[in-house]
Amino acid sequence: MVAQRGRRNGADAAHKRTRAAVKPLATPDADNAPTAEMPAVPAGEGEVVRAKAIPEAAVARLAVYLRVLSAMQEQGGTTVASEELSAAAGVNSAKLRKDLSYLGSYGTRGVGYDVAVLVGQIERTLGLTRKHKVAVVGIGNLGHALANYGGFPGRGFPVDALFDVDPDLIGVPVGGLPVSHLDDIPRVCAEREISIGVIATPPTAAQSVCDRLVAGGVQCILNFAPVVLQVPEHIEVRKVDLAVELQILSFHVARRADEKLNGSGPGENGAGTDGRRLGNGMVVR
Repeated sequence: MVAQRGRRNGADAAHKRTRAAVKPLATPDADNAPTAEMPAVPAGEGEVVRAKAIPEAAVARLAVYLRVLSAMQEQGGTTVASEELSAAAGVNSAKLRKDLSYLGSYGTRGVGYDVAVLVGQIERTLGLTRKHKVAVVGIGNLGHALANYGGFPGRGFPVDALFDVDPDLIGVPVGGLPVSHLDDIPRVCAEREISIGVIATPPTAAQSVCDRLVAGGVQCILNFAPVVLQVPEHIEVRKVDLAVELQILSFHVARRADEKLNGSGPGENGAGTDGRRLGNGMVVR
């Protein structure tokens, strides 16, 4: 998955766009890459978590920590050691402690981290203390799956609008919501205060859909179409290209086949250079 930040043409910022810069989410120097300024968020009565510049790679790991911690909390866990959390998340302990230090959370020696407190800190930092209404555009196989996925509302991302251009789908409920026409995107998104748009259309329609979402006040876009969108400076875009992900996996398969052919083994941890092997024989990344 890659992050894409919009750019405007300085000579005509109100009407023209230039190609957005696209950068990998995780690179060898991802933790030293330009940082994303996180907004100040309320931490409790009379307390505010200070705005911090957090590397995007660390932001992605915070989301992984939150998933692991939430599962621990559901199972009744109250405290967790950094070694346990780092193993479950697939990172080393030093990197985990550095990531959590951005939150101002350092744990207690001999005790570890309070799970409930850490969940709250990460949720506030990721902006999950308020719901983000989601619109899905393109109700094909992928769009149907996203519209019917029950995990979004529970994590603060209720799907509030669906759009398509197929006349046979307009007005038909999918996941309990009627499908609206693409032309209604600006009005519906503005009325329902949609903040995140998901584009699951063919590539030829993606830019037009993106323009309509932006016109409706959508601030962030998750793009499954294999195209680079041109967006204003203030719009955040995340691009999910499954073909690229498969190509990356293909590289690792080919590399390991070459290692086997040449008689070289995996890395020192027994899982290659890009994984961490746990005691149960599983590799996490």
